[in-house]
Amino acid sequence: MNPTNVNKQYLTFTDEVREAIEQGKPIVALETTIISHGMPYPQNIEMARKVEQIIRENGAVPATIGIMDGKIKIGLNEQELEAFATTKQVEKVSRRDFPYILSSGKIGATTVAATMIGAALAGIEVFATGGIGGVHREGETTMDISADLTELAQTNVAVVCAGAKSILDIGRTLEFLETNGVPVVGYKTDEFPSFYARESGYGVDFRLDEPAQVADVLLKKWELGLNGGAVIANPVPAESALEQENIEGVIQQALNEAKEQNVTGKKVTPFLLARVKELTGGRSLDTNIALVYHNAKVAAQIAVALKAPAQQA
Repeated sequence: MNPTNVNKQYLTFTDEVREAIEQGKPIVALETTIISHGMPYPQNIEMARKVEQIIRENGAVPATIGIMDGKIKIGLNEQELEAFATTKQVEKVSRRDFPYILSSGKIGATTVAATMIGAALAGIEVFATGGIGGVHREGETTMDISADLTELAQTNVAVVCAGAKSILDIGRTLEFLETNGVPVVGYKTDEFPSFYARESGYGVDFRLDEPAQVADVLLKKWELGLNGGAVIANPVPAESALEQENIEGVIQQALNEAKEQNVTGKKVTPFLLARVKELTGGRSLDTNIALVYHNAKVAAQIAVALKAPAQQA
């Protein structure tokens, strides 16, 4: 995949990412919403730097994606990373928001959906994040369904994640993915992870245990013209995981408080994540950081494996 001339006018690249694209090196996309809205300062900037380091250590090039000055930035320099970590008014960007944020010149942090779009425009096929969005609890009445799911149905980027955020309705999220033909791969697991916990009570479509196996499945999917991404569900390491039963009680309390305070729309997820952090005495933040690091490592290994067939040809 190569960015078209039409799209290039909206993209800017760091020298490192541009060189990686030109030389066909493995690249891993990273989002900015996790920096601006998902974690407090200074943990957010520390996490952002470390994730990029982990990707480099595993043979790939990191490309953190965000919107600044009317451009979609594919790769951020140190000053730009710092801006996403410290600026108070950063817009949360999904598919619908691109035209407005680009035309306004505002700083926009990309969600899973928006990062997938940016990655696809730049020709990047692998993306590491924390957890995907999905169908919210009571989504059958509120219709609160993340655009991450519809993006996965149409955009050719593999998303390495620790499952769906456990604040969501995981069963309905998986049903939505199935309806839209999105493969859910369990990486070294038969059970779909639930972000903070390694288990959810739900299975995966296929289990794969090696990066090369994942790469082969992705290549065959896209070579067949089966558009859309794939969820590579990679459980948080056992030593950093929270007990599913315990975290469920915390989430229920946070959900009740969100309802009482009439928190809706884009504000729901940041509110819930912040409240869960408070209720767990910071343990959920530690878990969140650990799973992001693990996802970055696995994503880099898959990106390297995806390039292997081209290098052997």
